[in-house]
Amino acid sequence: MESRRITVISAGLGVPSSSRLLADQLAGSAERQLAAAGYSVSLDVVELRDLAVEIANNFVTGYAAPRLAEVIAGVEASDGIIAVSPVFSASYSGLFKSFIDVLDPKSLDGKAVLLGATGGTDRHQMVLDYAMRPLFSYLRTRIAATGVFAGPQDWGTSGDGGSPLSTRIERAAGEFTSLLEGSQPRPQQAPLESLPFEQLLAGISGRN
Repeated sequence: MESRRITVISAGLGVPSSSRLLADQLAGSAERQLAAAGYSVSLDVVELRDLAVEIANNFVTGYAAPRLAEVIAGVEASDGIIAVSPVFSASYSGLFKSFIDVLDPKSLDGKAVLLGATGGTDRHQMVLDYAMRPLFSYLRTRIAATGVFAGPQDWGTSGDGGSPLSTRIERAAGEFTSLLEGSQPRPQQAPLESLPFEQLLAGISGRN
């Protein structure tokens, strides 16, 4: 049986978090549909709230702490990513963008991505198409056509699979599953090259 590894990224700040709740529902639907298609699924859930300090330190020092480095390696090794962010100022959260910025952009090339967002009003739902989708398109990922936005009214409906939110989740997860079926593209990593100190110094001097 083929396997698929999915990293679920939640940028919610509260406890409990509506972003985490949406991420869990998207992941659960994708896992069920992949299992029905004959795949075993490994889910890694990442709460960015717990990594906020490490992410900030990475920008200052240029190095990832062990826990952050492990998460980054997990994202890079995954076949697909489910990314959910709360909406701040009509865009994804700063914490969400900061985490994306510490990743090697080339490591996301070709990965399947399912997008989700949460906000206090339906007026924020365009963040999926005008902020999150362009970001992941720039990173050359393969994005499921349907993104899922959940507002306060969505959590008041039944979770029996018949609510509008459940319908959107099932459709988006189905598209994500289709992206994960069959052979998957693998990013090509350039071999590391060790340069003589004199050449490195010359390169630094040439930029001054």
